[in-house]
Amino acid sequence: MVYAARLPSLVADLPMSLTDLVIFDCDGVLVDSEIIAARVEAELISQAGYEITPEELSHDYAGLTFKDIMMRVEEKAAIPFKASLIDQAEALTDKRLAAEVRVIEGAREAILGVAGPRCVCSNSRPERIALTLGKVGLLPLFNDRIFSALATPSGKPKPSPDVFLHAAGVMKADPAKTFVIEDSVHGISGARAAGMRVIGFTGASHTWPGHGEVLMEAGAMTVIKRLSELPATIEALREWRPEEV
Repeated sequence: MVYAARLPSLVADLPMSLTDLVIFDCDGVLVDSEIIAARVEAELISQAGYEITPEELSHDYAGLTFKDIMMRVEEKAAIPFKASLIDQAEALTDKRLAAEVRVIEGAREAILGVAGPRCVCSNSRPERIALTLGKVGLLPLFNDRIFSALATPSGKPKPSPDVFLHAAGVMKADPAKTFVIEDSVHGISGARAAGMRVIGFTGASHTWPGHGEVLMEAGAMTVIKRLSELPATIEALREWRPEEV
């Protein structure tokens, strides 16, 4: 589903120079991993003294690292968590992902349908990105064009714009001519702060009623529910100059 009210008419013959780069988020965009991580993290946080469901965790903290989620819950509930929970969550989540992660429907076709350079920008560790994309067969489509926020010079995760700007620098792309596909408010905020155009995505299992509206409010130019709509959506948005937003 495209939020068509924000889209201009489709122009099929736009010059390729209008798009330097297309950036895909990984979790919740290419692989249906967010709900798996949310189940593990919600269980550990609940066991530590703060009751939370996977759905609540996905809604309130989607796109954040588990460390940042713990810090925010600690601040909200005044419950101290053991640092060992981070390693425990990482190990349990990796195990579950290796066994259960599935590709988002239409991901391969959407990646191959995007004209020009493409890459991945994620808050996950490089090893986890390789694990999930490798598991679903998408890893060869990006080669070495995969960027983990934790492995950038600053090490700052989204909503910092650093991983997006780092990727654009490496790929020699103009941020103003770069499109980003994101499923979280934090990812959209980071991409917008980097001066990029963002398409929201709500087709993964962790989505909730009103998810699309939340992404629009965060700054997405439009929202799609099916990755099959991505190439045409990018084509339609390429003629839209920033001053028109």
